[in-house]
Amino acid sequence: MAAQKGKDLLLKLSDGSALVTVAGLRSRQIAFNTEPVDITHAESAGRWRELLAGAGVKRASIAGSGLFKDAASDALIRQSFFDGEIRQGQVVVPDFGTLTGSFQITSLEIAAEHDREVTFDITLESAGEIVFAAL
Repeated sequence: MAAQKGKDLLLKLSDGSALVTVAGLRSRQIAFNTEPVDITHAESAGRWRELLAGAGVKRASIAGSGLFKDAASDALIRQSFFDGEIRQGQVVVPDFGTLTGSFQITSLEIAAEHDREVTFDITLESAGEIVFAAL
């Protein structure tokens, strides 16, 4: 993947009828993790840990900070968080692909300084299979 503009990475959430870009994110991060399954036993070579290939729980975490795009996206994010909803979401990574699946907002922080704009930090966790599609 060649160098890309950070502003082109988009976070979209379903508003019930379509996937819409929800916020003007100034910084973003996508993390993929898996919890390994330890199958170490008394006869493991040199007492080194052994892991079971292809097992374990996978998860994706998306974090970002920025400005609310508009009143509708502000309301969508707030209501999704307060209701604990799981929504269809998508992350578009330019010249790489899209990650689509179900997400829950697990953290929402709003901050402001008296002479600056209101900003927010958001974290979404996967709530099901994430599908990757190359662009």
